[in-house]
Amino acid sequence: MNYILFDGPSRNALLPFTYTRPVADIRIGILTIREKWEQHLGYTTSTVTEEYLSEKFPMVELEDNVMINASYLPTTDLVAKIKDLQENQAIFDGEEPIAFFVKEDQEVDFESFTIVQYEQELLTVKNIWDIFSKNEQAIAQDFALVTADRESQPIPESNRVIAPENVFIEEGAKLEFAILNASAGPIYIGKDAEIMEGSIIRGPFVLCNNATLKMGAKIYGGTTVGPHSKIGGEVNNSVIFGYSNKGHDGFIGNTVLGEWCNLGADTNTSNLKNNYAPVRLWSYETEGFAKTGLQFCGLMMGDHSKCGINTMFNTGTVVGVNANIFGGGFPRNFIPSYSWGGSAGFKTYLTKKAFEVAKVVMDRRKIEFTEQDKKILEHVFETTKDWRKNF
Repeated sequence: MNYILFDGPSRNALLPFTYTRPVADIRIGILTIREKWEQHLGYTTSTVTEEYLSEKFPMVELEDNVMINASYLPTTDLVAKIKDLQENQAIFDGEEPIAFFVKEDQEVDFESFTIVQYEQELLTVKNIWDIFSKNEQAIAQDFALVTADRESQPIPESNRVIAPENVFIEEGAKLEFAILNASAGPIYIGKDAEIMEGSIIRGPFVLCNNATLKMGAKIYGGTTVGPHSKIGGEVNNSVIFGYSNKGHDGFIGNTVLGEWCNLGADTNTSNLKNNYAPVRLWSYETEGFAKTGLQFCGLMMGDHSKCGINTMFNTGTVVGVNANIFGGGFPRNFIPSYSWGGSAGFKTYLTKKAFEVAKVVMDRRKIEFTEQDKKILEHVFETTKDWRKNF
């Protein structure tokens, strides 16, 4: 069987992170959504996404295909039902399709399908704040999946540990003189990751492969540090995608950072309004500020964006792709892609300069800045120009 993950109706609600990736490649918990599905299914997957992303994330179509809505996270029961799907059968959650069986080049008309309603509760990623607000649950699910029938590497004796049975360490990981409290949730330390001396960690927590916690880091539960990222200071209930850095002191909470982001020393995010009111967050769909229903919500920062030292972000700030923020004071709480500046004002960050930086940053990690990457980022520049009209 051929399994294809499609973006679904939530794609635009997950901007700016889906400007540069399909919904399936969002990280929540230990794994990306794609990695979760592939582990559960036992098959690789391909993607139906926006046309400008399809060269980098192509779809592979065979004679028999099962389409899966990438906004839904897999469970054992759901996967079993998906594997049992037959031609012209579909699984729905209310009015939204979760999965359906189609033949190659078949026109999809759900009126001719046999529809099965899925009644059990599922974890979904349908808004950008779901990435951090549901991360604790996703960590628990992924921890059970990734560590099943496997044995952790031993915990070095120099560390102080509460509930060591909830700690799993992959091969090559290094940690000495750290405090690990896994009593409230599991702690997963990926392959070749490093926790430097003096770090204090409260689970649930994930440090993915080749990621680093700097000396004296203070990490609260519901936090994921993606592959090859470097994190210091204080972090609470946040998700950092791969190859991003917050290497120094400063606080981020209820925050999501995309890939290739960098926060300067002593960057701080507010995650609670002074009047304790629910946080509104910029919506690319409505072109206004949407109700999150959350009291705590910090910074949402798209890929390749960066900020200088001592940057301060207001509660519920959304930063697009390839923004560069610096200077004193609080910048506004929606910063479009390709913005250059801060509270004193912004101008357009030209692609030539932005791509020069991206190439240097990626070269440092021995990752090529490809022509595909350039085309995707050029498309983002063009499609977000209306947000920069007032510069």
